[in-house]
Amino acid sequence: MAKFSYRGRDRQGATIKGHLDAANESAAADVLLQRAIIPLELREVKDGQGFDLQSLIGGRRVTLDELQIFTRQMYSLTRSGIPMLRAIAGLAETAHSQRMKDALNDISEQLISGRPLSAAMNQHRDVFDTLFISMVHVGENTGKLEEAFKQLSGYIEREQETRKRIKAAMRYPVFVLFAITIAMVVLNIFVIPKFATMFSRFGAELPLPTRILIGTSDFFVSYWPFMLVVAGGVIFGIRYWMNSEEGQKKWDRWKLHMPAVGSIIERSTLARYCRSFAMMISAGVPMTQALSLVADAVDNAYMHDRIVDMRKGIESGDSLLRVSNQSKLFTPLVLQMVAVGEETGQIDQLLNDAADFYEGEVDYDLKNLTAKLEPILIGIVAGIVLVLALGIYLPMWDMLNVVKGGG
Repeated sequence: MAKFSYRGRDRQGATIKGHLDAANESAAADVLLQRAIIPLELREVKDGQGFDLQSLIGGRRVTLDELQIFTRQMYSLTRSGIPMLRAIAGLAETAHSQRMKDALNDISEQLISGRPLSAAMNQHRDVFDTLFISMVHVGENTGKLEEAFKQLSGYIEREQETRKRIKAAMRYPVFVLFAITIAMVVLNIFVIPKFATMFSRFGAELPLPTRILIGTSDFFVSYWPFMLVVAGGVIFGIRYWMNSEEGQKKWDRWKLHMPAVGSIIERSTLARYCRSFAMMISAGVPMTQALSLVADAVDNAYMHDRIVDMRKGIESGDSLLRVSNQSKLFTPLVLQMVAVGEETGQIDQLLNDAADFYEGEVDYDLKNLTAKLEPILIGIVAGIVLVLALGIYLPMWDMLNVVKGGG
């Protein structure tokens, strides 16, 4: 028997950590599922040390593009009536990454031994997330596996489009800020020292902007190794803090209130919530269980806690509209959609409409994001140019006046 450490979520959505003994990873995952614990991380412990299961099975994380291709192919193959084992084996041969190939080969072996597809996928959590596995599990139990893959394919495709739009919108401001940083480093290390040497020959008192530029340049030249160490330490400290449970919650909450892009991130996350929640409800997953799964799917610790509170409210007898209103996450228009959905029994359709609403707003804001950021970036560049111009040309004008006066 091997010993495993695990991290998962219980029926209430709370994080649970512990240890258990099992013959292998598959048996350990089965034990957790029997305890109504959704495993998020599973590691074997040897000689007091744990090793990462992902590094054991090798390869990089599978990209969203490859997962989309796999899901679409699985939908086509299952709809055509091709046996599952044959479909998985064929896709393993054509997989792009070694990680996906290894995962599909292992799933194929588990299918031969009689394990369900969802249980086999559960052993590869770095490839298939909780929402994906749950949808496959529901499809197996309802005899609608091809429909589950179809819904997952559409969900992943919309997720891809949203991420691409966000990256495209942020490309210009990131490039400008990077160029400004490089320009400031070059000016402070190579250009300003030349002017400082020239000004020092005249022995005259320099204007305040010039003294600031020279002081900043001297600091860069003298302490650049220290600045690199401090910058590396700050980055390491921030990453360490963000990986902690408390730090992740605060960071995820702050992201939703960032200037210019915070509202875009918030509505994009809410669109993901509405879309995945509607997908789970239409698949026949109980509402409380669906909320637990969706809480992990939103990939935001702050909103995860809000959604878990919604699930607790439903378990205590409240309606979806009431808990949605108490969460303070949704706009009045979306709350009206939820109310109509509960009254008509079409909550999944109305949630999809809410997702369309949020995605439309995100698309509109992304198209106008560059226009909003351009004045800010222009102001930053103008301020830097002004300081440089005053710092360099003011002493030149003073020296020119002295020369004219002496002549």
